Amino acid sequence: MAQQEEVFKKLVSHCKEYGFVFPSSEIYDGLGAVYDYGQNGVELKNNIKRYWWDSMTLLNDNVVGIDSAIFMHPTIWKASGHVDAFNDPLIDNKDSKKRYRADVLIEEQLAKYDDKIDKEVEKAAKKFGDAFDEQKFRETNPRVLENAAKKAELHTRFAKALNDNNLDELRQIIVDYEIVCPVSGTRNWTEVRQFNLMFATEMGSTADGALKIYLRPETAQGIFVNFLNVQKSGRMKIPFGIAQIGKAFRNEIVARQFIFRMREFEQMEMQFFVRPGEELEWFEKWKQTRIQWHKALGLGDKKYRFHDHDKLAHYANAATDIEFEMPFGFKEVEGIHSRTDFDLGSHEKYSGKKMQYFDPELNKSYTPYVIETSIGVDRMFLSVLAASYHEEELEGGDTRVVLQLPPALAPVKLGILPLVKKDGLPEKALEVMNELKFEFQCQYDEKDSIGKRYRRQDAIGTPFCITIDHDTLEDDRVTIRHRDTMQQERVPIVDLEAMIRKKVNMKSLLKELKINN
Repeated sequence: MAQQEEVFKKLVSHCKEYGFVFPSSEIYDGLGAVYDYGQNGVELKNNIKRYWWDSMTLLNDNVVGIDSAIFMHPTIWKASGHVDAFNDPLIDNKDSKKRYRADVLIEEQLAKYDDKIDKEVEKAAKKFGDAFDEQKFRETNPRVLENAAKKAELHTRFAKALNDNNLDELRQIIVDYEIVCPVSGTRNWTEVRQFNLMFATEMGSTADGALKIYLRPETAQGIFVNFLNVQKSGRMKIPFGIAQIGKAFRNEIVARQFIFRMREFEQMEMQFFVRPGEELEWFEKWKQTRIQWHKALGLGDKKYRFHDHDKLAHYANAATDIEFEMPFGFKEVEGIHSRTDFDLGSHEKYSGKKMQYFDPELNKSYTPYVIETSIGVDRMFLSVLAASYHEEELEGGDTRVVLQLPPALAPVKLGILPLVKKDGLPEKALEVMNELKFEFQCQYDEKDSIGKRYRRQDAIGTPFCITIDHDTLEDDRVTIRHRDTMQQERVPIVDLEAMIRKKVNMKSLLKELKINN
């Protein structure tokens, strides 16, 4: 774990050094849990958004997109339940003065039992080699069974406390399991209390006439209140979905782990409207569709897992998270929820406007049920970077840091490097770049040795570099270098565009997806 934490620190440093992520307002000592995306970061982020958007709107002929406003009528948040129920259970350590989410502290304790079990399995696998039967070991080993029983006992108690909204019991669990503050190492805890996460502001020209409104804590409600607008203007038939990418804001008291938990963040959400009674079938379909979307990136299938919710939100009858193995453990990157008809029904009640759909096949009106897929852009960004970051030892004792980003997501697709800054090579390199830059994000670099330039491109994840040398002037061929293998080959300039497009085009990534709906 300590080694992983060290890698994570290096990743955070790498993000700043190579223009991916900067602390916001840094020259004024920063602003807690707020970050800016640099020149390479914004390209990677936009590519992630494009991958998601195209997978939703191009591959599904019954999913369309909208872009709703951040400012919304305040009654919307009353109807959605956010005014009354959008809270986190917080607890303070009196010695360190640090504040934590009580549920997260307990979840981390549950994860410790998993770690203990995995260590026992790992030791046994090394001891018995090919003869090792992992399933039998997990079912019979006394230490594994002991830790599994402790985890099950804690899990049952924790789930009940969450569902009962029993803050006293959450604190008692922390006390009983001797959970310590990561900073002070003590167990000197306050009581657990709820804290609403919405940012409030005012809209209006005078203080007396100002209307209290909220910065939206999620993008979903903008979809729900536009449900009929989209359905009628687009002549949409159930089942259909509405997708949106946009900023959301939460006053996270316990904001940490770099861009994993921020106060200003971006979401990619899709609300899929279905007939009542069919929602759990669609829930399962979208679970599989979404996990395939993640796995198609090639970051490692074992890095993903589903985690079903212990406590369902007030609007849901089924919910699961897709978790990714970050350097600090498995963490949620996407949520999939069966939201029932709560949102549309609640908005109908509070607005007084009918929010039903007339189904011509059934010849009746009803309030559709909704399946939601919601993914954090920033968390997705972090998961892609974390999985792609590698430190490699090369022959001769040299080392390199390389981001093995999926080529379609890489911020720069092609590095263009003249071997030397003379003899007409820079002019030829710029000529090649001016042809390719309409198709790909290219970066020209003539400073330092060719080896150092390769390392710079490796560090930002550029899939290909081409070197223009003296032979290029004679045969119109360049040397293309592959980032991951560092292998080089000689190719005609006229073949470059087609060759690179095949590897980095978003189309090739989308074709790997198997859409089941």
